[in-house]
Amino acid sequence: MNFKELNQQREAVIIGNVWDVASACIAEQAAYQAIGTSSAAIASTKGLADGELVPFEALLIIVKDIVRHTSLPVTVDIEGGYSRNPVQIVKHIIALAEAGVKGVNIEDSVVDGERVLLDPYVFSELIGDIKKALNKGNINMFINVRTDTFLLGVSDVMMETKQRIKLYEKSGADGIFVPCIEREQDISAIVTSTHLPLNVMCMPNLPSFDRLNDLGVKRISMGNFVYDQMMSVFQQTLKSIIKDQSFRAVF
Repeated sequence: MNFKELNQQREAVIIGNVWDVASACIAEQAAYQAIGTSSAAIASTKGLADGELVPFEALLIIVKDIVRHTSLPVTVDIEGGYSRNPVQIVKHIIALAEAGVKGVNIEDSVVDGERVLLDPYVFSELIGDIKKALNKGNINMFINVRTDTFLLGVSDVMMETKQRIKLYEKSGADGIFVPCIEREQDISAIVTSTHLPLNVMCMPNLPSFDRLNDLGVKRISMGNFVYDQMMSVFQQTLKSIIKDQSFRAVF
């Protein structure tokens, strides 16, 4: 089954979000069907905030290491593409394809001091330009377009989200990712508004995976939340070692 088929199967594919070779290998051993990088987690390992602060060349090195050590399909979070220029973004995607990557996430917001949404028409044109160039070069890459309407809490969020999805669908997006959506009625409304497979993300009130399958969700990812939880456990363990003056917390 290829990566596009994984995004269309009856049961949603659960993406194991990783940040290095070790986490990728653990995800494969845990029987995940696919893995995806978390830009926020990778940035954190380098002491940086999310928002394209890790140079693309550094990301590519990490991705190449991950692909070499796993047999699972890998999708990469490229944030806004590490450029606003479609020609440069395509070069980045081709470099990832040559490394063996099967999909990318690209988002319609950028961080410039604070995160802001891009104009949907300008962004849809960008997606169209990227898809045309990839098709012309016979580059098979699943483009999962992330819209940050819910993440940023825009007004009239459902209307804004649907309008953006329609534009991105027409531009050739292969999938749509709506982080921070949680309510069943909202998820159902998005699923029925588009032909694109819907990707939702780990959230405190997200319905169960079985229920998400019933609603028609095709992809479930975890963002940086599992990484953050792991680091919280690590922090508590280190604190306990000092507090207890022993390694009981480790064992």
